Amino acid sequence: MKKFLSNYKSTIILLVAIIVGAIVGFVFQEKATVLSPFGDLFLNLLLVVIVPLIFLTITTSIAKMKTPKRLGKILITIVVIFVVTSLMSVLIGLLTTLPIKLVDPGDGEVIRSYLDDPTEESTSEEITILERTIKLISVNDFSKLLSRDNLIALLVFSVIFGIAINMTGEKAKPVVDFLEGANAIINNVIKIIMYYAPVGLGCYFAALVGSFGASIVVGYLKTFVIYLIVSVAFFAIFYTLYAWIAGKKKGVIAFWKNVWPSTLTALGTCSSAASIPVNIECSKKMGVPADIAETTIPLGTSFHKDGSIIGSVFKIMFLVCLFGTSMATAGDVFRVIGVALLANLLITAVPIGGGTISEMLIITMLGYPVAALPILTIIATIIDAPATMLNVVGDTASSMMVARIVDGKNWMENK
Repeated sequence: MKKFLSNYKSTIILLVAIIVGAIVGFVFQEKATVLSPFGDLFLNLLLVVIVPLIFLTITTSIAKMKTPKRLGKILITIVVIFVVTSLMSVLIGLLTTLPIKLVDPGDGEVIRSYLDDPTEESTSEEITILERTIKLISVNDFSKLLSRDNLIALLVFSVIFGIAINMTGEKAKPVVDFLEGANAIINNVIKIIMYYAPVGLGCYFAALVGSFGASIVVGYLKTFVIYLIVSVAFFAIFYTLYAWIAGKKKGVIAFWKNVWPSTLTALGTCSSAASIPVNIECSKKMGVPADIAETTIPLGTSFHKDGSIIGSVFKIMFLVCLFGTSMATAGDVFRVIGVALLANLLITAVPIGGGTISEMLIITMLGYPVAALPILTIIATIIDAPATMLNVVGDTASSMMVARIVDGKNWMENK
């Protein structure tokens, strides 16, 4: 029990704060908006660290990449498996949320004005798709990279900078050491900010509920229940399917016989990174060769998260319902798919920072006000446990399929 409370302490505290905030909002109604400055303070603290967090996280991750055994074939196979399974996850997320209104869109205009950021500029200038893409991925001055208005351009620069460090080799070691130290510091800054999170989110939620009543609370509850049902069904159906593709009946038996330690560790810790050692051992017991397991699982922890990608779709669809955004055309659907996939790629093993990056990306690319960030943070909090379970076990199932492609159909017999 003590271990459970220790692992879930921060989540429990946040949930309690949100519940208390909801009660305050119900009781005091519009008077609860007096607490909104305390929520704004939390939002501002998060927004301040977004730029250094993206740069340091992405750059350091790429700069430290090592060359694993059988590099070419294993890595190409991993990329293919991750892309295919991520597409499956985002499609399942869409199919389960499109027919359902997670929150009543009736208050959309009022909520939009409440969350509107007066510092954000809007433009009616019509530009082509190509011009818009160039503006999205690049800027004409280095100083503009330091603005949260250009997160995609910052991400592209971070990737290029990380690759350049990797190419430089030993001469760049002092830079890598500096970046690692700075990355550790910014992660601790996030931890310090999160000490204030219960107060900030509680006050934010109190003001939100006080302004808009019970509908938004019902939306969160509906989101959690639907996500829980989807995650359990996805776990049982799709991971069985993936195991069968990897090893037919033997693969399914091996998967279900050995998957429970990593599943329980994920649920108990709510951390994909903390689950890496036990997940590698589970994969090996399923017959996955050591070099494949030891490459797929760590890479999957950073770049392949079934639970988080389904969660990204739920976050997007929550905002779609909240703001009454149109989803009438195929273009709207493909945009959700693209944003959810890209946001998933940015959720690294950093427990809180990666999620904040992905949530800011969702808001930026879909044109919602940055003041909606705490709304997505609350959703991330309530779905954390089942999402982590899918993230971890998804890597286990993927490692089996990678082994099937790299070592052939008899990979289980050859272990």
